[in-house]
Amino acid sequence: MPAVVRAVRETVSGLPRTFWWLWTSTLINRLGAFVVTFLALYLTLDRGYSATYAGLVASLYGLGGAVGAVVGGVLTDRVGRRSTMLLAQLGAAAGTAALAYVNGQVAIAAVATVLGVASSASRPAVQAMMADMVPAKDRVRAFSLNYWAINIGFGVSSAAAGLIASQGYFWLFFGGAVMTLLCALVIWAKVPETMPASGNDTASAAAGTSRVGLGIVLRDRRFMAFVALTFLLGTVTQQGSTTLSVDMGRQGFSAGQYGLVIGLNGLLIVLLQIPLTRMVEGRSRAALLTAGTVLMGWGFGLTAFAGSVAFYAFTVAVWTIGEILHAPASMSLVADLSPTHARGRYQGMYSIAWPAAAFAGPLLGGVALDRWGGGVAWGACAVVGTVAGAGYWLLLRERTQQHPEPVGAVAPALDRVPGPTADH
Repeated sequence: MPAVVRAVRETVSGLPRTFWWLWTSTLINRLGAFVVTFLALYLTLDRGYSATYAGLVASLYGLGGAVGAVVGGVLTDRVGRRSTMLLAQLGAAAGTAALAYVNGQVAIAAVATVLGVASSASRPAVQAMMADMVPAKDRVRAFSLNYWAINIGFGVSSAAAGLIASQGYFWLFFGGAVMTLLCALVIWAKVPETMPASGNDTASAAAGTSRVGLGIVLRDRRFMAFVALTFLLGTVTQQGSTTLSVDMGRQGFSAGQYGLVIGLNGLLIVLLQIPLTRMVEGRSRAALLTAGTVLMGWGFGLTAFAGSVAFYAFTVAVWTIGEILHAPASMSLVADLSPTHARGRYQGMYSIAWPAAAFAGPLLGGVALDRWGGGVAWGACAVVGTVAGAGYWLLLRERTQQHPEPVGAVAPALDRVPGPTADH
């Protein structure tokens, strides 16, 4: 027990007070970010739309997220971190509330797209603010704690949201909007602006960053291959918040049961992320990325055989363990592949893989489920996961042998990477 207390104290001590207010705002935000997770279930069961349409709406949300990440990044450096977060949270609250009132397929799709933009626009600002306020030696730890907040919020909200939805989806949307507004209130009251003045930048840093545009990143073939493999994996993980809910609904399971099943993902990450990461410390990134990706692919693939809540929960546990292995290895590798003066652009390009997957994955999953059934949809997840895992191994095996750097503590996450709430 003393060792546990000491480990906890070492994990949370020494960080600025403002960081903990930002951490609190993240937790509150994720406690209210359950709407998109239940959107497919709402559209198919409550509104009577097809799985294909539900997948299209989720895809448009993902497309909006890709746009929002770019727009948010620009605003973060032009108008400030705090202002960008406030604008984004207010927009997300308005979009969430609007879903409770809009009718018609076009209107719902439009609101979901706008909500995707607003929800993702705050992420670059949060990441930049954390980097501003936390010393370099503590940033990995700070981002890891933020990752915990995201997953704690996701696990609690998913379980609670299922019960709320059983009383009516209006209350689900209303509750999400209120929590998002509360997040904005915490930022407004307790989180100051942290954007450095332009004069604080060194001339060399400015010169280095000015020479590196997105074109340089796009021409980095090894890195872009890594991004492409991440996109493939992302199309699989997106099935957790769309196809899985529709599949369970068609088999007669309630929104509450789905909430408990998917909430297991966040709960297991909170409980197992640190212990599992320490267990695999020293393993090569190639091995961890391959193992994690295959576990995720086959975890979703096993859903084809699910017929009970317990078995659905088992499949979630399998792909969650894969996620825990994949996340720290992938994020540390992105930093390793990035030139020091261009890490923002590299991280930005890497982050696009997830909204892009959020656009393609739900649409493909919905079409597959409608046309060919769950066996094909979940079997495809296993195939894609295997292909992506093999790709990671071939791409990174030689590099890992030449640079056998161990994977250390939990690496920073841009949001939930790569779980089903990367909406995240």
